[in-house]
Amino acid sequence: MHIRPATSEDGPAVAALIEGVYAEYGELLCLEGADSDLLDLEANYTGKSGEFVVLDDDGRVRGSHAMVPIEGRPGLCTFRRLYLDPELRGGEWGQQLMDWAIERATEHGFDRVEFWSDVRFERAHQFFKRFGFQSDGTSRVMNDGVTPYSEYFFFLDLNH
Repeated sequence: MHIRPATSEDGPAVAALIEGVYAEYGELLCLEGADSDLLDLEANYTGKSGEFVVLDDDGRVRGSHAMVPIEGRPGLCTFRRLYLDPELRGGEWGQQLMDWAIERATEHGFDRVEFWSDVRFERAHQFFKRFGFQSDGTSRVMNDGVTPYSEYFFFLDLNH
């Protein structure tokens, strides 16, 4: 397995990976709303000075992660789409995907990473905290999915 830049051709495989994770929580993919970025990875990530990578296992997408600047907020970027096949969670690949994102954010000169994560992703929240991400308890309700959902805010100040 290796981490490589995603292309728009990877979109359906990334969407299928994320759809599988959502199903674990009784959710559905919403390509008309919250998940519309998956319809064109290159335009929505590299086209916005960001990067999107996949964990490639002999042509099969087993994980994903992205880093993209936050528009209108210099020095800030966000992480999105960190997902792994269930059998890879808790191992080295999540660590490698997060290391990649933090390295890229630092290399691009960002001072801070901010992102939102579904409140139900408790295991992921513990994972984020191991990397030094903090949550100040801020949450928000989103209505861009098939059903409303809530998210927690996370941030990490980067040391250059």
